[in-house]
Amino acid sequence: MKFVLSSLGLIIICTYLSSVAYTQQKKKRDLLAIPEVTRDKVICFALYTVNEKTLKLTAQFYPLTKDESREAKLEILNNGNWKTIAKTKIIERGWTAPFRVENWDDSKKASYRVSHGKNATYEGIIQKNPVDKTEFVVAGFTGNSINPNHGGDIPKNDLVQNIKKIKPDLLFFSGDQVYDHRRHYAAWLKFGRDFGEVIRNIPTITIPDDHDVGQPNIWGHGGKKSTLPGAADGGYAMPVEYVKEVERAQTSHLPDPYDPTPIQRGIGTYYTDLNWGRISFAIIEDRKFKTGPAGMIPKQGPRPDHIRNPDYDPKSVDVPEA
Repeated sequence: MKFVLSSLGLIIICTYLSSVAYTQQKKKRDLLAIPEVTRDKVICFALYTVNEKTLKLTAQFYPLTKDESREAKLEILNNGNWKTIAKTKIIERGWTAPFRVENWDDSKKASYRVSHGKNATYEGIIQKNPVDKTEFVVAGFTGNSINPNHGGDIPKNDLVQNIKKIKPDLLFFSGDQVYDHRRHYAAWLKFGRDFGEVIRNIPTITIPDDHDVGQPNIWGHGGKKSTLPGAADGGYAMPVEYVKEVERAQTSHLPDPYDPTPIQRGIGTYYTDLNWGRISFAIIEDRKFKTGPAGMIPKQGPRPDHIRNPDYDPKSVDVPEA
């Protein structure tokens, strides 16, 4: 009887835990549901940088219907009237609209709007180059998980309001803007809804990290395909087009890459510099080129890239094959 009761208790506990896990996953899925928006709200958010008199801005769209235009316009407010300064094609895979405007006058701020069709608009401010400031303020962020095990989704209103108060000259999101390993687009839209109110008005650097491209760690190995769970053998676990979509969404508004030569399988690069104010910022992507540890070094933990031996010599993992 004790055995039967214990077994029954175990079944109840397992069922309860499964139910909790299912509920948590359902909540996460609901958070990433792409909302149905009216057609005047199809532009979710926009990011931009200005570097050496070149403005680059990427507008992020919600999905368009098959009958809607695939063209977007960038306009600036000039003497009380909106003037079109650029047009671009909307890229359907990821629904991004990347703009580029050369000979930009960065000595003054400008009101801009992205427009689509007859009624959809999204407005913001291109700030003037703060070269006259002696104090340069950067607001930095990292990690944006909504996983229940990481605390779940939290309101961003306090962060947004504090950003507005400190009036930073630059926003820097250093990675893991998205934690969902299969639905970057849906999670990226949520990121834009959370932070768009400040991103629209402040130059912003976003660089993708491991979770953004759908894996628990990243040793890019020059772009090869990873074949191990966790990608510890180096390379990318997700399909090439997925990786490209992520990088296009998060980095196409950055200054032109120092060397745009694609790596293996046609994956692009984005490492570059940004000159804003009186500071030159290096934007690096070193993880894309690192070699995976699996098969290169002795395993000293639960994963090839997790070392839990407190006595290990760091020099021992600096191998010539890497």
